[in-house]
Amino acid sequence: MPPPLPDGHADPPTSPDWSWYLVGRPVFSGGNEVQLLRGGKDLFPAVAAAIHRARHEVWLATYIFHIDTATQPVLDALCAAARRGVRVRMVVDGFGTHQGLTALQQRLADSGVALAVFRPLQRWTHWLQPGQLRRLHMKVCIVDGELGFVGGINLIDDHIDLNHGHSEQPRLDFAVRAHGPVVAPMEQAARAMWSRAWFGRDWRSEAQAILRARRPWQQMRALWSRLRLTRRPLRPQDRVPGRPVHCAFVVRDNFRQRRTIERAYIQAIGMARESLWIVTPYFYPGNHFRRALVAAAQRGVSVHLLLQGKVDYRFAALAARVLYGELIRGGVRIHEYLPAFLHAKVMVVDDRWATVGSSNIDPLSLLLNLESNLIVRDDAFAAGMRREVEAAVQQSHEVLREEVLHERSWVRLLRRAVVAWCAYVYLRLAGVTGRY
Repeated sequence: MPPPLPDGHADPPTSPDWSWYLVGRPVFSGGNEVQLLRGGKDLFPAVAAAIHRARHEVWLATYIFHIDTATQPVLDALCAAARRGVRVRMVVDGFGTHQGLTALQQRLADSGVALAVFRPLQRWTHWLQPGQLRRLHMKVCIVDGELGFVGGINLIDDHIDLNHGHSEQPRLDFAVRAHGPVVAPMEQAARAMWSRAWFGRDWRSEAQAILRARRPWQQMRALWSRLRLTRRPLRPQDRVPGRPVHCAFVVRDNFRQRRTIERAYIQAIGMARESLWIVTPYFYPGNHFRRALVAAAQRGVSVHLLLQGKVDYRFAALAARVLYGELIRGGVRIHEYLPAFLHAKVMVVDDRWATVGSSNIDPLSLLLNLESNLIVRDDAFAAGMRREVEAAVQQSHEVLREEVLHERSWVRLLRRAVVAWCAYVYLRLAGVTGRY
């Protein structure tokens, strides 16, 4: 049984419009306002300030929540909001937050914050379950259904790495502050993640409300109408005056949205005409994705990949590097970021289309983990994002053709075969079938 909710915080039945979720592609809404945030130094104060102003509810989902001097203001804001009567729901991943979970639970005890743990690792037998390979990797926070934060930034100090300790330079990472209609699906995704970790408690309250209703059949029909493949007309009050930014919130899960993020990437690559910038720490895309990159380069698009140069996981770096030769021969330029650990997941196309989120371009993010990205179609935002990427490229090392082709061909083929076999086995253990 799930733990009881804190006193005075019973979740009422809600009537969300889930039509965006039933469509396996990005669903854009206009009238949004967005702001790019760089690192926890920008994100954490903005999130804490928003939570301090919360009047009704806060939803937060994150892979890692590490208590340190940088994240303490966010934790204090969550507790203060719950104590003044705001409904606060937080879900963390059982693997990502495993090291600090006990401290977090102790800190939140009697605070009024309802903490759910996605696939906890409480016993050694949990490590043997194939489902544990599918993790909650998204990072979202929504306040009062009006203000949302989404990106790749975990709740941990920019200078701290749980495996490598303290770093002099901060991680390179980004998030977006959003206001407008796009916040609604962000809240629904966070609510769904919390509900799954809490064993579906919200769905039970919805069902109980229907059973208690005078006309349960009409209530059931109303619920079904909210799930149809139709979009709710955008109300004038949902729009942010003066900022007609078009955004789409996209997720990857194991239900209706299995390949939405990957398809959005590939579609955007296919429409590129001038420039394409991709930033990701973990890069091992499938055949279709790689062919799209090479095709873009060969039709004259300036294609740049910014990958990690300061390596955190050696096998992940090897997986990316076995693809260097193929991509460089195809006209793709590859840069390795050197000043610090790279954690950003960003793509910018032609200064018109940009995405920031939690999804890497590797099998874990594209086929297994629960991920979320925000896609923005706005010239000013995309141009600003591109300038950030260009500045990072200036601090990077460009991998030249002779650096990757000096090895004997059989050595390159052997390394590639080993990586491919490991990926194949890992995906099969996780229950993923078909070609990647």
